[in-house]
Amino acid sequence: MDTNTRTIDGNLTTTDPSLTAEDWTSPPLARILGGGPVLLSIPIQYLSDGIGWMSVSMQIMYTLQAIEFFYYPILAIAGVFANVATIVVISKGNCGLSKCVTRYLLAMAAADLLIVIFDLILRHIPIVYEQFFDAMIGLHLCNIHAVLLYAVTDCSVWFTVTFTFDRFVAICCPKLKSKYCSEKTAAVVLGTVAVLSCLKNIFWYFMFDPGYMLGNTPWFCEVSIKKTQSIIWGTVEFIHYIITPATPFVLILLLNVLTVRHIVLSSRARRRLRAHSSGHSPRDPEMESRRKSIILLFIISLNFVLLWAIYMVYFIVNRIYGLLIEHIPLPTCVQELGFMLQLLSCCTNTVIYAISQTKFREQLKNMMKYPFILLMKQIK
Repeated sequence: MDTNTRTIDGNLTTTDPSLTAEDWTSPPLARILGGGPVLLSIPIQYLSDGIGWMSVSMQIMYTLQAIEFFYYPILAIAGVFANVATIVVISKGNCGLSKCVTRYLLAMAAADLLIVIFDLILRHIPIVYEQFFDAMIGLHLCNIHAVLLYAVTDCSVWFTVTFTFDRFVAICCPKLKSKYCSEKTAAVVLGTVAVLSCLKNIFWYFMFDPGYMLGNTPWFCEVSIKKTQSIIWGTVEFIHYIITPATPFVLILLLNVLTVRHIVLSSRARRRLRAHSSGHSPRDPEMESRRKSIILLFIISLNFVLLWAIYMVYFIVNRIYGLLIEHIPLPTCVQELGFMLQLLSCCTNTVIYAISQTKFREQLKNMMKYPFILLMKQIK
């Protein structure tokens, strides 16, 4: 029987006398999928043929790559629907939220929707289904795409920070609340963040080349090796990841700690005062209302911290090593998982609102029922 020697992952070779060339190029899974994406066969075949010699990180890497073929399209559909539904429901103003909070939530949903479009649909899906997007390689728009992608990502992250700060002021700074926590201030803050995010990321237009690389690397455009290995590139990229998401990560944690501390102290003092005045500790509607209002803040903040943590650690650690003489990068599977979780964060806020806000849940149900009600009226 013929022996087939194949190169795997660019460096390793494996000898397998049991598989023919037809088996390698047309694995069973691809045939089961009815001629599905050829690229899906690669991680599946590597896992089935090389499980014995493959390292744990490589096994995880190819498993994640196989999952991405289904995960990204499903996430794109869910992300577009969830964020559009959130924008429609909240913009009606029937969720019992203040105008200030409504502006922040609408801005966050709009930014998340743009991330789904620019990052998930126009970046990661073409990388995973590369054979269907070969035409993109001929488009010389990647550096413009990069500016827009990183700008909307910065907006999404910093909108979360500004919303967290707004709630911190509303809860912990009653004297400043009337001046800061207003619809006008929210509009100014959000507009300023959006402008600064665009200005901050203009430099990517000059760092990247216009052509698409269609590779799942920290940068997805064509770029010369001379640039990526330069101290200037490394420093700029390191500062970029410090500003977003490392700094927001720290600020959100700090603001939440201060908010929790203030709530605990004020709740204890209020319970003692009410118990002293009435002789027992009755039900306090105001404190219950305050607890419900901050649940939204804490869940959104926790969602951001958990889903962005791996992404942030991978890119900052890798860039630190890259600036040193000895480059010891983290496994690529960490990057893949970081991308998957970071993109998931753009689709989860609607679920958070539905869980924590009764009126939002009711409005969302009514919106989903409306097409069926309209259809029934037309039938009648």
